[in-house]
Amino acid sequence: MATYMRMLGACKQSCKNGTMLSRNYPNMFITGAVQSLLIESSRGPGMVAKRSYSTSGTLQKTCYGRFGNVFSSVTGGERLAQINRWTRITGVFAGERNVLGCKASASCNQIRFFGNRGSGAGFSGEDGSESSGSGGDESGGDGVTPYTSPQMTALTPMLVPEVFPNVPLIAVSRNPVFPRFIKIIEVKNKPLMDLLRRKVRLAQPYAGVFLKKDDANESDVVESLDAIYNTGTFVQIHEMQDLGDKLRMIVMGHRRIRITKQLEVEPDEPASEKERKEPATMAEAMEEKVNEANLIVEAIPLPSSDILMVEVDNVVHEQFEVSEEVKALTAEIVKTIRDIIALNPLYRESVLQMMQAGQRVVDNPIYLSDMGAALTGAESHELQDVLEETNIPKRLYKALSLLKKEYELSKLQQRLGREVEEKIKLTHRKYLLQEQLKIIKKELGLEKEDKDAIEEKFRERLKERTVPEHIMEVINEELNKLSLLDNHSSEFNVTRNYLDWLTSMPWGTNSEENLELKRAKEVLEEDHYGMDDVKKRILEFIAVSQLRGSTQGKILCFYGPPGVGKTSIARSIARALNREYFRFSVGGMTDVAEIKGHRRTYVGAMPGKIIQCLKKTKTENPLVLIDEVDKIGRGYQGDPSSALLELLDPEQNFNFLDHYLDVPVDLSKVLFICTANVTDTIPEPLRDRMEMINVSGYVAQEKLAIAEKYLVPQLRTQCGLTEDTTNISPDALNLLIRQYCRESGVRNLQKQVEKVFRKVAFRIVSGEETAVQVTPDNLQDYVGKPIFTVDRMYDSTPPGVVMGLAWTAMGGTTLFIETSLRRPRDTGVKDKDGPREGSLEITGQLGDVMKESAKIASTFARVFLMKQQPDNNFFSGSHLHLHVPEGATPKDGPSAGCTIVTALLSLATNTPVRENVAMTGEVSLTGKILPVGGIKEKTIAAKRAGVTCIILPAENKKDFSDLPEFITEGLEVHFVDHYTKMYPIVFPEQLPLILRV
Repeated sequence: MATYMRMLGACKQSCKNGTMLSRNYPNMFITGAVQSLLIESSRGPGMVAKRSYSTSGTLQKTCYGRFGNVFSSVTGGERLAQINRWTRITGVFAGERNVLGCKASASCNQIRFFGNRGSGAGFSGEDGSESSGSGGDESGGDGVTPYTSPQMTALTPMLVPEVFPNVPLIAVSRNPVFPRFIKIIEVKNKPLMDLLRRKVRLAQPYAGVFLKKDDANESDVVESLDAIYNTGTFVQIHEMQDLGDKLRMIVMGHRRIRITKQLEVEPDEPASEKERKEPATMAEAMEEKVNEANLIVEAIPLPSSDILMVEVDNVVHEQFEVSEEVKALTAEIVKTIRDIIALNPLYRESVLQMMQAGQRVVDNPIYLSDMGAALTGAESHELQDVLEETNIPKRLYKALSLLKKEYELSKLQQRLGREVEEKIKLTHRKYLLQEQLKIIKKELGLEKEDKDAIEEKFRERLKERTVPEHIMEVINEELNKLSLLDNHSSEFNVTRNYLDWLTSMPWGTNSEENLELKRAKEVLEEDHYGMDDVKKRILEFIAVSQLRGSTQGKILCFYGPPGVGKTSIARSIARALNREYFRFSVGGMTDVAEIKGHRRTYVGAMPGKIIQCLKKTKTENPLVLIDEVDKIGRGYQGDPSSALLELLDPEQNFNFLDHYLDVPVDLSKVLFICTANVTDTIPEPLRDRMEMINVSGYVAQEKLAIAEKYLVPQLRTQCGLTEDTTNISPDALNLLIRQYCRESGVRNLQKQVEKVFRKVAFRIVSGEETAVQVTPDNLQDYVGKPIFTVDRMYDSTPPGVVMGLAWTAMGGTTLFIETSLRRPRDTGVKDKDGPREGSLEITGQLGDVMKESAKIASTFARVFLMKQQPDNNFFSGSHLHLHVPEGATPKDGPSAGCTIVTALLSLATNTPVRENVAMTGEVSLTGKILPVGGIKEKTIAAKRAGVTCIILPAENKKDFSDLPEFITEGLEVHFVDHYTKMYPIVFPEQLPLILRV
């Protein structure tokens, strides 16, 4: 409608001036024939009557004859569209109102503003340069009935105006649009879609395409001009497909433009009936008639914060001459493009048609630079740099740089593709040759089929083995099943793996065991010092096997503090017995399948650790070490400790059933050794199946012997030192053991000795010294300040403080019990039930068992003092505080009962206990002294602290008698079964008793 208005205005102005100006309106060329017709029409209805147009067809033929002489650059479709538009306008002037309706003519009905595009449009000129456009004729599209499915709608071909200042803004990502190139753009922003539809209906299918600075931004519009580059491309919408929620358009770039400012979208609303006035002239009346005939209700874009319209200026190139440099750049660009086409076939079809123009492309550096940049996959900012460049030689150079990068990338892609292709060909050729070789060998009888070879391999394994009959039946069944399966089926692989495990088991294979006691004892003494209980038990096992003439599996459990050699002694035992050794740890294990295997139905199933052990050791009588059995876990996948019950039961493990093998396996000849730090966390049924052997900690003398005999020689060799250059004196080792390494094991002692040798090696290599003798005087230079400087907290214990003995996983230690009066006695204060009783506050991070032991000791102390000193009423109404020092260390156990009783009585009688005395033992409510554990560790701790007298429960006399003489030497030991026998020993000055006032 707007186009018609401009045409009418031009007609009126031409009629007033008496001449027709040739103006280049969109889609319209005005010729002399048009001028004459308009002059005739402008004379008025009466004057037109002498040329009557009886029908719209007659009028159209007349217009066609008059307007047929248009420029040759206008296509047939354009010419036909112009004729129909002028037919309708002329019909208004001639009084033929029926020409205004599209139904008046079939040809007019065909040539509506939208139609189906017959062929694609060609290139158009850039920056006002002359070039011819081409396009197909419009075919008959449906201009009346609305279509129901989305289809691509071709717009009527038209000439692009040289100046078009106001355009919609379309923001794109990644690649800008270069002039003379086509791009498919999708728009999803609703206001922008409405604006584009409106512009297309108004015969203004133009827009400005600008590149966004942020490629991650997916929006079609921007809220600020700072989000896009200032230079873009003026494009013409050639085809549009309206999908409802988005528009898909084919646009062609024509020239470079630059944004000058942002515009607001002003809606064009038709005037209401009240505002219409009577036309002043006939020309205005004709305009109103045309408006009524072509009134179209348009979608008006809603106000938005996004930028939809901008004002633009054309970008003018700098003047340039076709110099030798420009010619060279042009020729190099053409050559590079041809090289890229030769390397990458993907560019061939898109570029070949453009390159066929030949000399015309070469002679146009502007187009050539844009084409070179558009062909590359460069970064968006690099492409935009080419688009913004107005100096043609510089633009050619930038385009050439991008083409060279693309050429190198294409060469790399071609090389990689060639290497991969050659590798695939080689692999395929090798496969074909192998298959042919198999067929040839099979025909010659030199090779059997895969199934026959697999079966022969499995049967070859079983020739020298004594396979039980029930196992052989399973193997034969599986071999028969394997022969019927396809080689490429999953069941074939499952069956083959199962047979591989069955035939790899050491059926009937045993290692020759050493039954000589002398040799076994020598091997055990070579690697470990002490550990007499363990060595004695192994020698007994060998003696029994020698008398029986056969060996039988046993289940032993070594428990003790860390670092005493439990794991390493197991390896020495295997060497002494000449058995294969296999170790696995169950610490933290929560899956039963780790021990008993997975079902064969699972993907990646495999047997448990025991079956893996037999396959690896290739014997039925290995020594299996199950480490950290006290730290075994439990989870939703089962309880592994319960799975060990069958494994470690001599009455059941001769028919051990693994989930994967699913056949009984004899484990009765396996010697199982388990290790643990404590026995409390081992389940009782599992502990009942094992023979428990205590591996106690080492005393200072044993540590010294281990260090001199084993640690020092081994570590000196590992550090690259010799006995001539480095030596540690026995006094230095004693000091190291006493002040740095008080734990039960020797692991920390090993670390400290290694630390000494490392520092010695550094001094020798750096040239500071040539030979080093480590003595107590210079020991701190190598290991630092002492860790333990005081053996005991109290040199002389005051009243209320008594030394006890404790035992931990790290060894024995002294434990002082401190008591104090927290608040004076409440004399004369009574409750409703009688005199107020005293209280006992307990601190020191004690466990529940030790707290109960303290309460029992308090009760017994009250009763005992009441019997011995009836006049001493210290406990009645007194508020006492009992504390065990080193509050950060948790403490628990009943063995401090007699020590707490003694401390309370010492406080009540205000009498210190005997000097250098220590005690241990659980006390009952009646005063009986019950046995405790860790006698060796406690005795070692007492002797290290300088104690000369220790008091032990009578039932622990057997444990004390097993201790070596160097531990018990110099100790006064008393064994008591009731506290009444202990009291005279700790309070010798209280005979006769002196009452406390």
